[in-house]
Amino acid sequence: MKYMLLINAGAVGAEGGAAECTVADWMAYDKEVHEAGIFVSGESLADLVTATTVRTGPDGRRLVTDGPFAESREVLGGFYVIDVPDLDAALDWAARCPGSRGSGSVVVRPVADFGG
Repeated sequence: MKYMLLINAGAVGAEGGAAECTVADWMAYDKEVHEAGIFVSGESLADLVTATTVRTGPDGRRLVTDGPFAESREVLGGFYVIDVPDLDAALDWAARCPGSRGSGSVVVRPVADFGG
């Protein structure tokens, strides 16, 4: 079953990355996921200041603003999609993720399968 691991940073370091882990931590985790054969896809997102938010009103007009303007203290930093047997395995991989350390968190969501 496929699961998305949404990686949220609670604290961002001077370089814009998660404060509680290093690039080496991420490289090691990425290698583990690939070597385990569970990697489906994943990306690290660019710096938060590059975000643009789009909202569409009832009249169909769009409002585009610079920045994410999220109502959250956490910043979405990236994601992995993994293919594992069950939720317990997905939770295990989420706990190994450097993004789950300290003030960070990893949200685990099953990927919907519409039979297509």
